[in-house]
Amino acid sequence: MKISRESRKLARELFRHSFVEGRLEASRVSAIADRLVTEKPRGYFEALKEFTRLTRIELARRHAIARSAVALDPEASTAIQNSLRARFGEDVTVEFRVEPSLIGGLRVQVGSDVWDGSVRARLDALKN
Repeated sequence: MKISRESRKLARELFRHSFVEGRLEASRVSAIADRLVTEKPRGYFEALKEFTRLTRIELARRHAIARSAVALDPEASTAIQNSLRARFGEDVTVEFRVEPSLIGGLRVQVGSDVWDGSVRARLDALKN
């Protein structure tokens, strides 16, 4: 279903109001969503869906997932955290996961950006 121009504009405006000092504020997001549901302006359902989508994208941009074949030592974890925070900002959260299927190396995902230096990715590239 295509979203109307009015609903998209409303969602973007509400999304801009959910920031405090450049950071997405959870209490504002919740208050805006609650107010949208209770007041039910024209096209509110489409606007709410778009607002939710924008919020989800912003949260994904601020969360990094680092996957490795084995558990990383604290020094390596700290180095990865520092480099990600230098690149994406101090408010980036980093989650470390162990995935033995990678065989070796590291795969880092921040939002839609993926850096894959795993052995599994190299083997798949050779296979293709």
